[in-house]
Amino acid sequence: MFQRLRESKSARGALLALPTTVWLFVLLIVPLILTLIVSFGRRSPDGNVIYTFTLDNYIRLFGFSTDCPAGQASCFEPLYLNILWRSLSLAFNTTLVVIIMAYPLAYFIARAHPRKRSLYLFMVLIPLWTNFVIRVYAWMMLLRKEGAINAIIGWLMHLLNIPFVPFEMLYTPGAVLVGMVYEFLPFMILPIYTSLEKNDNSLYEAAADLGANSIKTFLRVTLPLSMPGMVAGTILVFIPVMGTFIVSDILGGRQVILVGNLIQRQFLDARDPTFGSAVSLILMVMTLIVTYFYTRKFGFGEEIVSA
Repeated sequence: MFQRLRESKSARGALLALPTTVWLFVLLIVPLILTLIVSFGRRSPDGNVIYTFTLDNYIRLFGFSTDCPAGQASCFEPLYLNILWRSLSLAFNTTLVVIIMAYPLAYFIARAHPRKRSLYLFMVLIPLWTNFVIRVYAWMMLLRKEGAINAIIGWLMHLLNIPFVPFEMLYTPGAVLVGMVYEFLPFMILPIYTSLEKNDNSLYEAAADLGANSIKTFLRVTLPLSMPGMVAGTILVFIPVMGTFIVSDILGGRQVILVGNLIQRQFLDARDPTFGSAVSLILMVMTLIVTYFYTRKFGFGEEIVSA
């Protein structure tokens, strides 16, 4: 009897999961398979795909080429490897800066009076109400030579009687980093806040009774309990930064090329879907490898599921 009951529950659960499974298969698995097939093809002269099997796209991506000057069997040009490395380092730097900025703010909100927490969270979420691209364009007004930042610095230098020449902040790697941090900061604040808000005050009281000062309490109690939120926030920030291209296009002036820009241009400008598909798959593999080792080190948090 109990066996039949379990089997009926299992069948009912599988039936309930069927629409989601079909949806994921059609919109996730099938496109990935098609991308994999296209990545082994060749580009036709008119920009279409010649379905065959070749590793030329991957060889080209990793910097090797057979089209070399006479006398050389092969040549190496790490152009695309540099783009991959630039994207990886920018994603790492963005995630690190976001953690440093988000943690104190999330801690402040979590320790604030319950009546004020909703207001603080509302203020964190307000920027998300505005279109992503509009917020990036707003930073152009701030970072250009005639922008607000140079104007404020020039006014302060004038008060101190110090000569000041406006400097160019726009269309630089630093401007792209600023834009990335601004865009993805809320996605780090919310998971960390969720972890910190669950901490019972009795834990801090117990640490104080055992003679721990504020630094030891933070290192032994607060930080370990907030690690699930940091892991969740890192995944929510690192993965999108690896693939985004809008921020680098606008604030980098198409001069700071990331892997997302490379994929976009292969599909839209160069009309080479085979090479663009190969780059997309390598980007996915790189992201999965980094995420795997990171989560193996720090573990998945329950906030990842809810996020």
